[in-house]
Amino acid sequence: MTTQEKQHELERIAREIREFKGLDIAKSATRAVPGEGSPDTRVMFIGEAPGFHEDREGRPFVGQAGKLLEKTLKSAMGLDRSEVYITNIVKYRPPDNRDPLPAEVEACAGWLNRQITVICPEIICTLGRFSLAKFIPDVSISRVHGQPRFVNFENHRYVVFPMYHPAAALRAGSVLRDFEVDFRKLNDMLITPVGKSLPEITPDALNIQTSLF
Repeated sequence: MTTQEKQHELERIAREIREFKGLDIAKSATRAVPGEGSPDTRVMFIGEAPGFHEDREGRPFVGQAGKLLEKTLKSAMGLDRSEVYITNIVKYRPPDNRDPLPAEVEACAGWLNRQITVICPEIICTLGRFSLAKFIPDVSISRVHGQPRFVNFENHRYVVFPMYHPAAALRAGSVLRDFEVDFRKLNDMLITPVGKSLPEITPDALNIQTSLF
């Protein structure tokens, strides 16, 4: 796909997300939050769900967690958020910032799968346990963060790089340190291509895992 074709398809997906009313959270949301960023990025970040500020603006990661993400992206990698792609597992804010329900994750999965296919990033960075569970189920993020691995998804082999959610990093100093270290590892991975010796995970990526819910 050309850049223009990618952008056109991402805009098509975003329109579908904004027009969808098949979930209660889609009806109650102030604004849907499809995702944003460069269609040609090497790195795609996938979080959990929009919060209060995201719901107001219709953009992902614009609250305090987003500010930390932007700051660390710049300091560790020299990148602006416009140079990567940022989205969430769920495209609408759950009431009271509760965890996404399995049905909500499943309803939004098709859009996320298409976004990944269109962008086809070298590295998918999962932010938090819900996005991690989509690719690597039944593991604790505290055990696997900062450890890249290959995942076969939609007939393509991606490097998945688990990271803590920036909101968790804001709550605990030890997690913040790990978050910053993992960003530096991510930068090193972009400079030096990942070898073929990474662990390989081969779950059915379209089968939404519910073990963490």
